[in-house]
Amino acid sequence: MDSATIAVYDTGAHAYCEEWLTQPPPEDLQSLWKAHLLPGASTVDIGSGSGRDADWLTRHGFPCEGVDASDGLIAEASRRFPNLAFRVARLPELEGISEACYTNVICETVIMHLPAEDVARAVSSLRRILVPGGVLYLSWRVGESTTRDAAGRLYSAFPTDAVRGALAAMPIVYDREETSVSSGRRVHRIIARRAAA
Repeated sequence: MDSATIAVYDTGAHAYCEEWLTQPPPEDLQSLWKAHLLPGASTVDIGSGSGRDADWLTRHGFPCEGVDASDGLIAEASRRFPNLAFRVARLPELEGISEACYTNVICETVIMHLPAEDVARAVSSLRRILVPGGVLYLSWRVGESTTRDAAGRLYSAFPTDAVRGALAAMPIVYDREETSVSSGRRVHRIIARRAAA
């Protein structure tokens, strides 16, 4: 992850969590998860932020652990959702997370905070932690060019083919650019399945 972006989230964790938790519920996203994720199976939310999505997933039959690059966000999420497990791990490597240990892997609007040259490696790491037969949901905010916002967060622009290529032979079952109901931003969403062993 971009170190300046992590620092922004660390220092502003409370305010960012308040913002995310007061956005409209992401009903479009939740419908996709209900349709494609494997219920009752181990689930991880990479870039769990406020913990909102990990909480929703757990309450709807997808027992979920939250992972984030920001110590500040992990502390906030743990305070707000003390019944859930959260820990720090960072893309692109996801050090400390074992190979093939989750059936559902979620990574919602995170990879655009990586330098563009690290995106393919990050997607490979997400694929690495997925069990055979598991489901990967991945999205990112779409941009015309790489920029930083007023707070200093990195938003990288990169071709969708960089993501598709890193998925290797995983069959893609959903692949669309659309507007997020929750944030109102243009996002690209991909859902792919890892072949069964």
